[in-house]
Amino acid sequence: MDFTSPPLSLKDNGFSMATPDPFGTSKDEMERLEGELKKWKERVEKAEKAKADLFLCKLSADEECVKAEEELIKLKDFQEKEHKNIIMSRDTHERELHVLIEENAELKREIEKLKEDLAKCSSGLSQDGQIKKKVAEMKMKFSHMEEMKNDYADMNTHCVFGVTTKLPFRLNQNQALLTFEDEEVAQRLVKMGKHAVNLDSKIADVRVKPFTLEMGVKFELHVTISGKKINVSEVPELSIPEDWMRDKLELNFYKSEEGGGEVENVNYDKQSRTAVITFLRPGAANGLARCTKYPFFVNGRCYRLSLSPNTDVHLEKFQLYCGVSKKTILLKRIEETEDDEESVQDMIEIHFQKPSNSGGEIEKIKYVSKGVTWVWFEEDTYNAE
Repeated sequence: MDFTSPPLSLKDNGFSMATPDPFGTSKDEMERLEGELKKWKERVEKAEKAKADLFLCKLSADEECVKAEEELIKLKDFQEKEHKNIIMSRDTHERELHVLIEENAELKREIEKLKEDLAKCSSGLSQDGQIKKKVAEMKMKFSHMEEMKNDYADMNTHCVFGVTTKLPFRLNQNQALLTFEDEEVAQRLVKMGKHAVNLDSKIADVRVKPFTLEMGVKFELHVTISGKKINVSEVPELSIPEDWMRDKLELNFYKSEEGGGEVENVNYDKQSRTAVITFLRPGAANGLARCTKYPFFVNGRCYRLSLSPNTDVHLEKFQLYCGVSKKTILLKRIEETEDDEESVQDMIEIHFQKPSNSGGEIEKIKYVSKGVTWVWFEEDTYNAE
């Protein structure tokens, strides 16, 4: 045998040879192992997929974490702002509470004053149930001549007057009243509520309030001037009986050249030296009512009697009412300064005249730095309620 020649292929010689398994694994074992390998490959693929899903979840979680951190920062900023706002709000509420406490004390003082006024009114209640009370200065305006109710002329003069009291308002210390030409300006300032007014040396935070005036009265005064009666006063004191004096008065007015005529009755009061002459003819007293002095002849002497119309007066449509001035505002809590009252009033007026401060033209202003004063409002400056 030649061992030097190259080996020949077994196939060329008609042989086939399988590589022997070094571990001696059988075919069934190989199939089982291949199945196991396939399962592990599937598990690896699932694991890779799970790993990819977990990575995506991690990315999503990281994004959520970033968002959460941003939200946390925003919440911290918001919390800090809210804390600052709470502190500022607390300070504001404390200031407002202080103002309310002072206003409450002021209202209590006003209530006490009203109680005193009520006590005075109660003490003025007479036994017949009528209230006697002094009222403020009144404004009387002639309204009309009243028509006669009967078909015939009674020769009396019937007049009707409208009477309205001025309404008072108590202006306390460190307060001011401003009346504007335009009602809208006053209402706009009231809605704003607070105003920072430059009082030269300091800025004063004043409050603007509407206000209600005190009680007033309104009624119609019906006056009837008699055409048959005349009032006589300053009747001379004479040492004669009262009946004689009545006769002499009747005789004088019967022959009067100023009017008069036949006398129906003479009501003479010696103590007050007065008399009421009643004529028979309606209108007989009208001419005498124009005379203030009338000659009276008795016992050869001439005396001068004082004459005045005989009137009947009664009230109708009596009303109690309050008023609100829509053109006027009340300033409260004006801080005290070293400036005099007139200077502070001028500074307040300048501030509320400027359109930039929502102001306008001012008709009247009244400022009180010390004590209390009363301000009176007439009917054309307020609205009745």
